[in-house]
Amino acid sequence: MDDLDRRIIAALQHNARESTTKLAAKLGVARTTVHERITRLEDRGIIAGYTVVLRDPDEGNTVMVVVLLEVQQKETGRITKRLEAYPEIRQCLSINGEYDLMVSAEAPRIEDLDILVDEVGRIPGVQRTNTLVVFGRRIDRV
Repeated sequence: MDDLDRRIIAALQHNARESTTKLAAKLGVARTTVHERITRLEDRGIIAGYTVVLRDPDEGNTVMVVVLLEVQQKETGRITKRLEAYPEIRQCLSINGEYDLMVSAEAPRIEDLDILVDEVGRIPGVQRTNTLVVFGRRIDRV
């Protein structure tokens, strides 16, 4: 992949329905170049498909936090299973560094997330947490 491929992918992530003619004009290349590049990216499996992203009706009415968790390594699987039970938790990532897991969670009120973080902190094997409140989404590629 080169810079043009990355720019095509970024444009498609923004609007996958945009015509190759419009993409080519935005990128300053020939329409056939864009078409051939997209076909090649699809054939190589880099572009695996296209989808529709629906707007969450509650979007804009929620508070989001990122919670960093330091956990006992041998308890990671069990802790992850417990985290799955919380509908507020949208994502749990295994990370390196000072913390072991990074959890993102959303709820209608900050008080709901305060309760969630307290409960997560009480899960056996969770040694400590660090919670960050998200002010806004600068880039959000779903």
